[in-house]
Amino acid sequence: QVQLVESGGGLVQAGGSLRLSCVVSGLQFDEYAVGWFRQAAGKSREFVAAVSWGGSSKYYGDSVKGRFTVSKDNDKNTAFLQMDNLKPEDSAVYYCAAKESPPFYNDYPYWGRGTQVTVSS
Repeated sequence: QVQLVESGGGLVQAGGSLRLSCVVSGLQFDEYAVGWFRQAAGKSREFVAAVSWGGSSKYYGDSVKGRFTVSKDNDKNTAFLQMDNLKPEDSAVYYCAAKESPPFYNDYPYWGRGTQVTVSS
């Protein structure tokens, strides 16, 4: 059974940082890319970032480029999303997801349940 579990969300002031983690089990983690998505209240889900299976290729949504960094540790079956210089508009539920092949900005078969990030102004 494939499981993805996010953690690290919380309340932070604007300009602050958070690091999200996504622990994955039930699949060959080093053969899967991991994507991060977010959904704010009343809005559609948005692509945030993705990292390829080996960790060498990284992709970012326009709204987070230069502020967020995605990575994965295949030895620990864990992916990370480092979020710096957070803004109130970054507030959302953040989800991690896994898939084997590109494109990495959509169409993921496996999803976590999400972690809430709230940025106060």
